[in-house]
Amino acid sequence: MNVLGIETSCDESSAAVVRNGTQILSNSIYSQAELHAQFGGVVPELASRDHLRRLPPLVQGALDTAGISWSEIGAVAVTAGPGLIGPLLVGVSYAKGVSWARDIPLLGVNHLAAHLFAHRLAHPESEPPLLGLIVSGGHTSLVEVPQWGQYRVVGSTRDDAAGEALDKFGRLVGLGYPAGPRIDELAAQGNPHAIALPRPLVETGLDMSFAGLKTAAVYWLRDHPRFRLEDLCASYLEAVVDVLTEKVMRAARLLDIGRVAVVGGVAANTRLRNVLPERARERGLDVLFPPTDLCTDNAAIVAACGHHRLISRGQGDSLHLKPDSGLALSS
Repeated sequence: MNVLGIETSCDESSAAVVRNGTQILSNSIYSQAELHAQFGGVVPELASRDHLRRLPPLVQGALDTAGISWSEIGAVAVTAGPGLIGPLLVGVSYAKGVSWARDIPLLGVNHLAAHLFAHRLAHPESEPPLLGLIVSGGHTSLVEVPQWGQYRVVGSTRDDAAGEALDKFGRLVGLGYPAGPRIDELAAQGNPHAIALPRPLVETGLDMSFAGLKTAAVYWLRDHPRFRLEDLCASYLEAVVDVLTEKVMRAARLLDIGRVAVVGGVAANTRLRNVLPERARERGLDVLFPPTDLCTDNAAIVAACGHHRLISRGQGDSLHLKPDSGLALSS
């Protein structure tokens, strides 16, 4: 079965075709980063209008790249939440039109579950049970995955997500939006131990907090007007990576799970990809990352997740499907 995937939850428009839930035939992504950079963050109304413009040619391009026609699409999967409600409405409305016009199943997909399917696409041999670390600009969660389609959130951020904390720090030091890639680049040239910054909640529980780290950076900058930006970026990023790493280690130990899947936009970060597997190996844990093109918001993971939903439940959603900006991850 060929599943058409559609992703418009935030500032990436994406369309993809995935065959049988595992083979990516195409995965077209258009980033709105340049559009929103002048405002220092995503403007929902502008994002919605741009999704509306970009989606039809992206879908046709995905079909052309896959080398298939509309008649060969067996279902359409779309991100139904969580995300920005305007962009979600664009994607869901388009998918409803496709479902009705082609008389194929409509599959509303949870954005966080879709990120976990990046692991399945990249490492099909690495099956659950596993611990998922979903780490992105809008979400940071630890998820127990006993099997595909079953999820239990065991830890999450109490305030800012890790990616959000990086973007806010980037604006603070004048790096613009999105700041994550630029921080990653500068940190590679700095000393991660040059500046002492806090690791909030690092020694307790499985929940995380990053707002206090940002505040600590504000106060440090107030007291140190002269500094080396590379060292500050490295020290700030190291604090984020330390917290994520320690939470993963604790959760894996408490749940007695030996495999960890790291997914989401921040999973593309070089320091996290180096530090977490190294420390995990010391404790006998296997940590896997998908390739960077599957870390960002993309439609291939939506299609793969939707295919699993259809196979496991035997039916799709009705045309009354409504997007939900606060949709929770559940089985």
